[in-house]
Amino acid sequence: MRKTLIAGNWKMNKTLSQTEGLLRNLTRRLDSDCPAEVVVAPPFTSLALAASLLKGTDIGLAAQNVFAEDAGAYTGEISAPMLVEAGCGWVIVGHSERRRQFGESEALINRKVKHALDHNLKVILCVGETDAERNAGQTESVVHLQLTEGLKDVTSSEAGNVVIAYEPVWAIGTGKNATPQQAEQVHCLIRKWMGELYGPSVAETTRVLYGGSVTPENSRGMLAEDNIDGALVGGASLDADLFCAIIGSAE
Repeated sequence: MRKTLIAGNWKMNKTLSQTEGLLRNLTRRLDSDCPAEVVVAPPFTSLALAASLLKGTDIGLAAQNVFAEDAGAYTGEISAPMLVEAGCGWVIVGHSERRRQFGESEALINRKVKHALDHNLKVILCVGETDAERNAGQTESVVHLQLTEGLKDVTSSEAGNVVIAYEPVWAIGTGKNATPQQAEQVHCLIRKWMGELYGPSVAETTRVLYGGSVTPENSRGMLAEDNIDGALVGGASLDADLFCAIIGSAE
């Protein structure tokens, strides 16, 4: 059975002191009876502090991005070995904001996925269509391309360390949200494509998350769907009350 995963993507938010405040709040409230696996993704500047605060807890630590080389003349970039030493076990790759705002190509995203997996980081690979692509009936083709290109040359055993996050771009930070039925439809397709790539065993065990204006009000309906295995939470993960309420909806 796939364990529900709730991941909080803080984006460019929280100073060191704010990180400490939020994580102390979360660690007080989340215990071993938590109904979901929980991962948080603070900004790079807070990773080492977060790792120390989360030590001995069941909360995982993710980075929001990674570069595709171990070291070199790549000003401003962070490598997988750096993330591992900082205490990360996870990394988010291919987020729509990286694709749209920073021009990340499918080829670069694929290199990042393989680089992270080579260093034993678990990957949350994001896929999703824009409003224009959805209106043009291109949801299936866009998501299929992002999935297959992102996982190009990733082996079946490596795929076991990949979580897919379906994040319709039109629902990120807009207040809009896919209905549970709309999200479930795409999640079913993703699971089908994982089966075509890796076989039924991998397809059945791969967790597929929903991301896009996730709130306590809509999370329970999403998580009730058969193929939605959790959530990639943005803004609501910055508030302990909201984030814990979303985690609680996994019960």
